[in-house]
Amino acid sequence: MILGISDEMLGTFVPIIIYWVYSGIYVVLGLFSEDYRLHTKEDEDEKNLVSKGAVVKGVLLQQLVQAVVATLLFAVTGSDTQSDLNQNASLLAVARQFGTAMLVMDTWQYFMHRYMHHNKFLYKHIHSQHHRLIVPYSFGALYNHPLEGLLLDTIGGALSFLLSGMSPRASIFFFSFATIKTVDDHCGLWLPGNLFHVIFKNNTAYHDVHHQLYGNKYNYSQPFFVMWDRILGTYMPYTLEKRADGGFEARPCKDSKDD
Repeated sequence: MILGISDEMLGTFVPIIIYWVYSGIYVVLGLFSEDYRLHTKEDEDEKNLVSKGAVVKGVLLQQLVQAVVATLLFAVTGSDTQSDLNQNASLLAVARQFGTAMLVMDTWQYFMHRYMHHNKFLYKHIHSQHHRLIVPYSFGALYNHPLEGLLLDTIGGALSFLLSGMSPRASIFFFSFATIKTVDDHCGLWLPGNLFHVIFKNNTAYHDVHHQLYGNKYNYSQPFFVMWDRILGTYMPYTLEKRADGGFEARPCKDSKDD
């Protein structure tokens, strides 16, 4: 426990709180960062096909489902003996668990995400809801159809937790990190000094390409690596170019097979 709150409770609700705090920071930064936007504020207001109020409601619904599933998962997997062993895991063991969880999450989300694009029924009735955000922004990161939120994010997260063998305490940090990364990928800002842009090729611009018409069947990987896109031929490289009116634009390279 931390401050009298169980690790299971923290693992359920800390990532939700971090989602809104971190996305809120980007909302504020966006007011003063026109020169670092991947799309103009006008494009954000005019091109998107859903209101921000509807996005907030959709995200809250998904987070409610996630909280219920997480509570059930912790209740089913709870074991005092095993929990004590996991809590005392070495830093090396925790790093291995994090690496495993990242690979599991990426693998699950890549294939589910790609299938939802290639199955016309699923795209039309489910996944297209997320693509109403043609110009992504931070707090729209988890705006999905409820069924997609359950299949991609919630079940993907549960598999990452179970297959990695991490403890509820470790899950607080892993899912908080995954949440921050997901929000960052949708923030629409290419800010200098952003370590995610340095460390990960799967970043804000990479995912922005996927949200555009020309990249709709490319760059499915999320939220950490680009390996499945590279292996399976759905990797679309891009260049970042300065717009005349300020900000950046992610443009596909002339030969999308080149890195």
